Amino acid sequence: MNDTTEPQQPTGTTDASAPDATGMDAEIITLDEQPEAVKPDAVKSEDAKAEPTTGEAEGSADPRAASDEDREDDDAPVAGPAGESRQDRLKRLEEEGDIAADYLEELLDIADLDGDIDIDVDGDRASVEVRGATQLKKMNEPRGELLDALQELTRLAVQTRTGDRSRLMLDICGFRAQHKESLEDLAADAIAQAKSGGAPVPLRPMNPFERKVVHDVAKREGLRSESDGDGKDRHVVIYPAS
Repeated sequence: MNDTTEPQQPTGTTDASAPDATGMDAEIITLDEQPEAVKPDAVKSEDAKAEPTTGEAEGSADPRAASDEDREDDDAPVAGPAGESRQDRLKRLEEEGDIAADYLEELLDIADLDGDIDIDVDGDRASVEVRGATQLKKMNEPRGELLDALQELTRLAVQTRTGDRSRLMLDICGFRAQHKESLEDLAADAIAQAKSGGAPVPLRPMNPFERKVVHDVAKREGLRSESDGDGKDRHVVIYPAS
């Protein structure tokens, strides 16, 4: 359940600046319901159909069709194609980042929102961050629900173009890094409680990204942790040393 992280290798920046606008919350939330004529080409392309993934109804293109358990593989390292060389892997991930940047750039243009897009490769995943997006940052706080939804849409756009399931990581104005610090503090408190009390300590329900952070901290401290529960109730349980 743990990511293997390699040094980041920046690969480029795409400027997607547009005049700021007010009252865009409803437009962003319902963006996937807009007419085909205004949807980003990366999603509506008919040249490459995405294959159904585990937990999705066959023929469904809605990323929300996959259950939280099916997205649990966000907690684990991503396995590339068999026999893939390091150079080929880097090229594949850079391509994912470029596709994601094009999709997000057009999305920001449609919504008339500001934002610069940074493309990177972080270990075994493509990594894309939208910076300078003041409105998106406010809409994403405090729990990052907008980030989760936008990440799933961006992954779908990449999958539609490449035909392969993407595990690209998206961030908005450094939210993940800031949120990670608070999660590590929460995990540290739970670990201390498990060590002193000698009993399993369940944490609040979390999304895959949050659970992965907790798993990493528990492993670093030499304790066992497991994900338990279904759907939105899925959470991490930290066990004391046996």
